[in-house]
Amino acid sequence: MRDDAEHLRRLLADLSEQTTAPDEVIVVDNGSRDESALLARRAGCVVVHETAPGIPAAAAAGYDAARGDLILRCDADSRLPARWISAHLRSHSLAPDSVVLVTGPASFVMPRPWGALAAIVYLGAYMACAGAALGHLPAFGTTMSMRRVWWERVRGEVSLSAEVHDDMDLSFRVAPDERVRWAWGVRVGMSPRALRPGRLATLRGRRAVSTLRRNWVMQRPWERWGARLGLCRADRCVDDRSAAPRGRRR
Repeated sequence: MRDDAEHLRRLLADLSEQTTAPDEVIVVDNGSRDESALLARRAGCVVVHETAPGIPAAAAAGYDAARGDLILRCDADSRLPARWISAHLRSHSLAPDSVVLVTGPASFVMPRPWGALAAIVYLGAYMACAGAALGHLPAFGTTMSMRRVWWERVRGEVSLSAEVHDDMDLSFRVAPDERVRWAWGVRVGMSPRALRPGRLATLRGRRAVSTLRRNWVMQRPWERWGARLGLCRADRCVDDRSAAPRGRRR
C-alpha cells in the first residue's frame, strides 16, 4: 500500500463488518506520504513498513508478518462482502491438502452491467494467458488465500523485484502435485483504475513479460504441463542447461 488512504478507509470498514472477524489485519506501508499508516494504526491493524519499493516486496513482508495458519490477501482498493473471510476459510476447510492457494473472481465497481462485463474480459484474459503459462489456475492477488506452511516453504523462491507481478510469480511456485482452487464465494469488488490506459497499463504489460521470462528460464510451459499431467517426473521436466538456481531473486 502506498498513498491509498481513501481506498484503505473503505477496506478497513469492510473488514470491521465481516461475519467472521480476522485474527489480525496486517497493513504494509510501502513508503506512503499520506495518512494511510495512521488510519491503519487507529483501526488496530499491525502496520509493517517495507522500504523496498513495489508490490512483491510489500506482499512478502506482509506474509512474513502473518501469524495465522491461513494468510488472506486483498488490495487496498478491494471491496469485501461481509462473508469474504468466512468464504476463504470454508474453501480451505473443504479442500484436500493438495490445495495450497484459494482464489476467485472480482468485478469492477462500476454501474451495472459494465463492471461485471469488464471484469470478465480483464480477469478472463489473465486466467487464460497465465493459466496456459502455468499449467494450472493462477492466483489473483485481489482476493486470495494460502496456507502459511506453504508460504514458508516457497518464500525463498519468490521474486522481490518491482518488475514482476507478485501473484503470478507466486503461482509459479505451485508444484505439480499441488492445486489452486477457484471459489466463487470469495468474490470481491475492485477499483476500475486497472482499466485506465497509459503508463500504468504499459507497466503492467512489462511486468507480465518480466514475470514470464524469469520463470520460463527455470521451467518451460510444456515442461510444467508435462509434470502436471504426469508425462514426466517433475525433477526431469527441466532442461538442466537452462535451469536457474533456486532461491529468492531480485
